[in-house]
Amino acid sequence: MTNTYYKTKTVLITGGAQGIGLGMAQAFAREGANVVITDADKEAGLEAVERLQKEKLKVDFIICDISQEHEVAVLMQQVGEKYNQLEALINNAGIADPFMGDLGEMLMSEFDRIMAVNLRGTVLCCKYGLPLLRKAEHGAILNISSTRAFMSEPNTFAYSASKGGLEALTHSLAISLAEDRIRVNAIAPGWIETGNWQKKSQQYKPQHTKDDKEQHAVGRVGTPEDIAEASLFLCSDKAGFITGQSITIDGGMTVKMIYK
Repeated sequence: MTNTYYKTKTVLITGGAQGIGLGMAQAFAREGANVVITDADKEAGLEAVERLQKEKLKVDFIICDISQEHEVAVLMQQVGEKYNQLEALINNAGIADPFMGDLGEMLMSEFDRIMAVNLRGTVLCCKYGLPLLRKAEHGAILNISSTRAFMSEPNTFAYSASKGGLEALTHSLAISLAEDRIRVNAIAPGWIETGNWQKKSQQYKPQHTKDDKEQHAVGRVGTPEDIAEASLFLCSDKAGFITGQSITIDGGMTVKMIYK
């Protein structure tokens, strides 16, 4: 997607230092947006800025743990002081490891932490980002959910519940913020390979078997670019008639019947 829509627009991406978030940051920066990434991982954030600067792309990094209300409030204050308003808020930050082990042995502190970041943190960003979104002529919120909101492997209940909450939050916010001219949508990614999009200390070379690829109707595992292209569309004026929707981007994996 290449047009002039994002010139002078400000886009905030939570969890933007690695993985899907970094892929989106790169895509929006290439379109000329003022990109702000926030992440709790300072090492990853600084590396992300360095990586994008090598491509002559401009991006700001602000460290923030979105589960902490006071940190989110400060984050939005800093964005407002520099850019005054916010055209797009992309809620991507989340604890990615979905597996928790046996329910009976689960520590509630682990469950609470996942919900605090993945769901409550998104609510906090929407709450404190709202004044900046209201200043824009047309604002957009994009929540990054997961196909695990609709289907599960064993012992992934906290992650699945948090992503299911994001799905419900999406349509609720779309109706609640309609009078503010703020559209709210979600993307539910499937298997997205992020090995090359991690900080240097955690990067790995992706290796996918034939079976891995053939689980997908398109014959391959997804990449951050796949999600980034859709996010560019959903946050732009080209998607002006789309709100309250969740788009699954999984290469057809969740609609393909697989028999063992």
